[in-house]
Amino acid sequence: MPQPKDSLNGVIAAATSYVIWGVVVVYWKLIHDVSAWEVLTHRMLWCLAFLAPIVLALGRGPAIWAALSSRRSVLALLTSAILIAGNWGIFIWAVQEGRIVETSLGYYINPLLAILIGVVMLGEQLSRWRMAAFALAAAGVAVQAVALGGLPWISIVLATSFATYGYVRKVVKVEALDGLFVETLLVAPFAGIYVWLLAEHGELAFGHVDWVQTLLLVGAGPVTAIPLWLFSVGARKVRMSTLGFLQYIAPTISLAIAVFIYHEPFGLVRAISFALIWSALVVVSFDALRRPAIVTPEER
Repeated sequence: MPQPKDSLNGVIAAATSYVIWGVVVVYWKLIHDVSAWEVLTHRMLWCLAFLAPIVLALGRGPAIWAALSSRRSVLALLTSAILIAGNWGIFIWAVQEGRIVETSLGYYINPLLAILIGVVMLGEQLSRWRMAAFALAAAGVAVQAVALGGLPWISIVLATSFATYGYVRKVVKVEALDGLFVETLLVAPFAGIYVWLLAEHGELAFGHVDWVQTLLLVGAGPVTAIPLWLFSVGARKVRMSTLGFLQYIAPTISLAIAVFIYHEPFGLVRAISFALIWSALVVVSFDALRRPAIVTPEER
């Protein structure tokens, strides 16, 4: 079992990462004069620039080269890079469009989809409690679908892409920091081409918007890398069941920001839908408490 001090440090690190992911909606909202897709490309490029000296200083070069030398690892990380880039792009666009409530719903659904992927792809057992949780979650999505006249596609795409990303990163044996560096390295050429095309057509916002937004675009690198690093530190020092509880921090914060700061609508239908999703999460959490996860050496 991990030492109490290490466990406490792990909880603090993981919780901090989720708090950052919760409040980051404010960050993207501040970059209001730049399209979501240009913000996405800067997020990739500046994340790579921020990580490069760090991985060199930490001596991660051989591990990164090993990942790049493996065809299987490169294909897996290219897949995960596409998934997370799509997730980031839709998330930033939704925030800028005033649809933060829908993004928070997506990240509440995400852990349930992660469980489903575990059942389908990894052969994990699905208890009766978790089957009940899926029924509640499906009812919550159905309520929104009926009210909206269609599926809440932002929520579904965000949940599906991030849950699939988590599965891909689970099966590829590459450390979190190394994997993020390789992912950004693989998509950086495409991001660079997109920025170059914007500049060629006189549509590049970087350097042409006010200095605050220009600096925020540069800051997108550390804003992306730091919480992921904190999460990787925490994930090694706390049990998966603990992480399961902590991951609800981010969508709860973003939902509160959406409703109380940006005054996004949250009527009766959405309240019912969220209540069903929250009930599903309570059931899953209860099931996790009934059968606490075993801490493996890799999770310490």
